[in-house]
Amino acid sequence: MSWQPGATPGMLHARAALLRDLRGFFEARGVLEVQTPVLGRHTVTEPAIESLPVNANGLSGWLQTSPEYFMKRLLAAGSGSIYQIGPVFRADEQGRRHNPEFTLLEWYRVGFRLEALVDEVADLVREALHGPGPHVVEYRDLMRDHAGVDPWSDDDGVLAARASATSGIAAAQLDRGEALDLLMSGCVEPALVGKGPVIIQHYPPDQCALATVAEVGGVRVARRFELYLDGIEVGNAYEELLDAATQRARFEADNERRRAAGQPTPEPDPKLLAALEAGLPPCSGMAIGVDRLLMHRTGATSLDEVMAFSLDRL
Repeated sequence: MSWQPGATPGMLHARAALLRDLRGFFEARGVLEVQTPVLGRHTVTEPAIESLPVNANGLSGWLQTSPEYFMKRLLAAGSGSIYQIGPVFRADEQGRRHNPEFTLLEWYRVGFRLEALVDEVADLVREALHGPGPHVVEYRDLMRDHAGVDPWSDDDGVLAARASATSGIAAAQLDRGEALDLLMSGCVEPALVGKGPVIIQHYPPDQCALATVAEVGGVRVARRFELYLDGIEVGNAYEELLDAATQRARFEADNERRRAAGQPTPEPDPKLLAALEAGLPPCSGMAIGVDRLLMHRTGATSLDEVMAFSLDRL
């Protein structure tokens, strides 16, 4: 048993410097820093994310996987553009690049379309990493070039068969979303190693999560993008969905998938839906894993090196 922290004193200073840089970035742009609870009565329904439950003092709730729902309530109440840096929690995540608790930077820019947020993320990457900004590529092009599929024209059977050949998982066990995730991790992400910062934009409409869907280049796409640093996903962005009825239907569809997979089915957050009904201003939002960003900035090879105490050191 070791009592020692994972991060060296030098890494603690590097972490503090990154946090100063991030706060300076948003202060210079007039974005307000906020704090929201890490414990909430509701949590996400997304099937790929599992939350950590908390039951204490008569409260049955969840450690938050993201501050998104609370931040959107602030936006609907008139906060203007806001950002937050703080701890979030996800179950079943442990490894060199995963830890159940990690630090997330999340921000929302009122009045920004997705293209404006792409530009701002590029500025942040240049300033935080002291290097070149990301180049922007299309999700469809990457899937065609590296996975040999087109998610807009190939049926689910083709996608599952290709994902099975890549992962070794039987095609019959894979739904469309799982197949696309496996193709991304098994075929696309390795092709991004050594390419520096990359933004992948315009995902298939069924990969929309909380993003709007629109027609771009003659096809329907989810107005979202992800930031990769040398093949490692560090951030996810949406042009935010504003319609409460559509969001409610997406929550219900998530829980149908969860039910079929034997996963817990959290109640959709009624206060988030009420905020959307009251009126979320047009905005775009981004979330970036600060620990992974620090890994890239310092050349560290694991989260344990950049965190004071990862799970194995608790």
